[in-house]
Amino acid sequence: MVPRRFTDSKLVIATHNPGKLPEIAAFLDGFDITLVSAGELGLDEPDETETSFTGNAILKARAAALASGLPALADDSGLAVVALNGDPGIYSARWAGQDKDFGMAMHKVEDALTATGTTNRQAAFMCALSIVWPDGHDETVEGTVKGNLVWPPRGANGFGYDPIFVADGYDMTFGEMEPDIKHAIGHRADAFAKLLQRCFDQQD
Repeated sequence: MVPRRFTDSKLVIATHNPGKLPEIAAFLDGFDITLVSAGELGLDEPDETETSFTGNAILKARAAALASGLPALADDSGLAVVALNGDPGIYSARWAGQDKDFGMAMHKVEDALTATGTTNRQAAFMCALSIVWPDGHDETVEGTVKGNLVWPPRGANGFGYDPIFVADGYDMTFGEMEPDIKHAIGHRADAFAKLLQRCFDQQD
């Protein structure tokens, strides 16, 4: 099936996180599209009941598209650790608790790895992006950056699990990298590159 191209002038970003809108806007810079967040439109946040990044991205985008009558873009992302059978995965934010304490979350990951007795510290950051139109059609892609976990955490840049993740081919953690370098090689950049190629006409 031929992918649907995005030809609208307005796109809802299905998030209530005010910090995510400018981050996503940077990937769409140069396109003549007005971006508005679900939070700004007062849309309800749906419960993330799916069992995969892709499922939750589609769920969030579909809810925003149906509620607003506009195309909507959602992402779902997290850290998947090989030796933990993909955990924390879609529950990456929940491991940080209500206070979003990712220091605690990183300790949980390290404690879980230690408990397995494994020496396998392979992990990946994963991101699913989905655009859903009001008629229910979706175009969805996944991006990944693979690497290994280190302990103790290193670096004060980034957020979430960045201080314990070293991407393949690099020595610094995402927490030690300059943001522009991390964003260029990260899972969200990988996903957006695929989505732009799939759905957007490239700008001159």
